[in-house]
Amino acid sequence: MTKRKFWLLSLAALLLGVLIVPLLVPVPPLTDTVSAETLADDDSIFIDVNGLNVHYKMMGEGEPTFILLHGFGASLFSWHAVMPELAKYGTVIAYDRPAFGLTERPLEWADGQNPYSPEAQIELVIGLMDQLGIEQAILIGNSAGGKIAFETALKYPQRVQALVAVDAAVYAGGGAPPFVRPILNTPQMNHLGPLIARQIQKSGDDFIRSAWHDPSKTTQETWDGYRKPLMVENWDKALWAMTVASAASDLPERLDEVTLPVLVITGDDDRIVPTEQSLRLAEELPNATLNVIAESGHLPHEEKPSEFMQAILAFLSELER
Repeated sequence: MTKRKFWLLSLAALLLGVLIVPLLVPVPPLTDTVSAETLADDDSIFIDVNGLNVHYKMMGEGEPTFILLHGFGASLFSWHAVMPELAKYGTVIAYDRPAFGLTERPLEWADGQNPYSPEAQIELVIGLMDQLGIEQAILIGNSAGGKIAFETALKYPQRVQALVAVDAAVYAGGGAPPFVRPILNTPQMNHLGPLIARQIQKSGDDFIRSAWHDPSKTTQETWDGYRKPLMVENWDKALWAMTVASAASDLPERLDEVTLPVLVITGDDDRIVPTEQSLRLAEELPNATLNVIAESGHLPHEEKPSEFMQAILAFLSELER
């Protein structure tokens, strides 16, 4: 055997291993999962928006209307500490974004309308508003939800009255790096993807601890609220589908186009979206107000709800002038 033939055969064997071995890894089905409806609360509401069965909750009445967008790995539960207070000043709607909470997790979709794509996330905000007869709203988004709020305002400026960016993931996030994305949608990675997604069961608790300035103040309600969506059927496959659908964003380059009023809220100890990024965001927006909440991490609406509401009310007063 020539040296050249040896290396060709070795390369072929390596490629064969790379292509075949991942497909042989067993992916056992999830156990002890149930339908989303089984886990619904007494005040849960489900509505069809753009062909997706969306779980949401609503409080209050009248204007303004606040629409709350949670971050990655969270659900509408994230807003439970501030929804009743916000409801004193208007209508409050919080919903579960696709791949999270109790919103439907489709594994197939027609005509390329991927419900987990960034574009579909924007259209879902507007679709929900249309379904509920809401002409204009104040969007309050945390982390990745903040990014969606900005992108919705850029595409549909006439539908957004103002923005509240809560530790918004504007400069970071967006899913996997560009050079990795072509690999994600291969048969091998789609086979292994649910196993990768399931790692959130182990890492999720550490993530929550790092999201709080003082994790000792978390309650059993906090842990139960975040773990509940991991009981829904196909949560792992849906989370992987969202990972595959991730895309780069040009939002940082378009911030000067966001001319409507924006309240930037950040904890002074955010280790998920570093506080410095929110400070930068407030500087680069044409019409922004900054509020830094002391002794708070990535989730000030959960960790410091009173201080969070004070910032919101001051912002509303400015809007009314």
